[in-house]
Amino acid sequence: MDSTSTTGVGRAARKNGRPTKLPSLTGLRFFAALLVFFFHTSLSNSPIPPNDPINPFGDEGIATAYEKALLNTGYIGVSFFFVLSGFVLAWSSRPGQRTTAFWRRRMTKLFPNHLVVFAVSLVLFAGAAISSVGHWLPNLFLVHSFFPQPEINLSMSPPSWSLSSELLFYLLFPLLIVPIRKIRDGQLWLWAAAMVAGTVLVQLVSLHLVPDTPKSAISPISDLQFWFGYLFPPGRLFEFVLGVLLARIVLAGRWPRRIDVPFSLVLMALGYAAGFMVPFSYTFVTATIVPIGALIAAVAVTDVEGRHTWLARRPMVWLGEVSFGFYLVQGVTIFYLRSLMDGSTYGVPGALLVIAGFFVVCLLAGALLHHGVEMPAMRRFSRSRAEREAATVRQDGAGPALAAEPDGEKSTAPAVPMS
Repeated sequence: MDSTSTTGVGRAARKNGRPTKLPSLTGLRFFAALLVFFFHTSLSNSPIPPNDPINPFGDEGIATAYEKALLNTGYIGVSFFFVLSGFVLAWSSRPGQRTTAFWRRRMTKLFPNHLVVFAVSLVLFAGAAISSVGHWLPNLFLVHSFFPQPEINLSMSPPSWSLSSELLFYLLFPLLIVPIRKIRDGQLWLWAAAMVAGTVLVQLVSLHLVPDTPKSAISPISDLQFWFGYLFPPGRLFEFVLGVLLARIVLAGRWPRRIDVPFSLVLMALGYAAGFMVPFSYTFVTATIVPIGALIAAVAVTDVEGRHTWLARRPMVWLGEVSFGFYLVQGVTIFYLRSLMDGSTYGVPGALLVIAGFFVVCLLAGALLHHGVEMPAMRRFSRSRAEREAATVRQDGAGPALAAEPDGEKSTAPAVPMS
């Protein structure tokens, strides 16, 4: 490792005491969301009862190939955003940040979008959604992924399951960051390796200690194994903490230059291929967690060094900004619109048109959610009146605006929950 150059990266990561902006990471988020989109369109069984096929291809061979090729993309997208959440929050955090102010901004980021999609789901899937208060009420408060029953943890809009994990991350971050800041620079890599090992441990427990019956309607393992190995929020903490540690590694100037973006993409390809050779449960996280972490850190380093990639261009940044909404609306667009087609399948041109149509609708709905709900809510509710007044004073010349202070809203790519 070139210690001089990596130390220089560490110094460049903060200017005037503030973290460097990471626009390329914002643009990269869109592709993670896009992977989830393709995963959702490939499903042979919808997560919404009666579990009808989503895959629009009429030719059985093509439908099977499409599903198998995209089997792991959704899992990669989820893991990417969980690692990114930890990375961005640690990147933009600094000692002295008020916990209540942090929680206020994070809850404002999370709940307005969720409540809008929840309400839409309630209307579109009314027959199934309101069959039992016990099924939808946990979803309303984003605690549904703590329940092992599929009718609860995948209720309403199925992609919202990941918001339970994000809520847990946000609540714990102010507590976790304190001891993580105290880790000596030389021990950061050891702790990062421990987080990777933790993802293996989760699947070992799932495979060997969790009952393997009854089988899930949407996966080759049992409902309980799918829940514990994929949906259960505490099990996803290893990815989040890995992201926190990777941010510290880059900020400390400890990221090796040889692990750059091209190298990380090669690792990603190898990890994706490995996902077809390992037991199914290991495709959730373990097969690709190292490549995902490497790619996030490597892209961040390019921004820190001022070598902004095409991902930092304004159109890509915009796509990254709306990716939260783009992801969140997929359950109420793809699954609902597909249900209106009564299970019809099509030839290759027709199926591709269906997928393209789903993409356009999801992107437009996601943009509407971002600009019409998320951003107004953040402007109005993410800060107290005193904070807004202080920001106005600072913008008038007394100092840097509060809006540029760390929490990920302005200074870096904001964390985004995914499915």
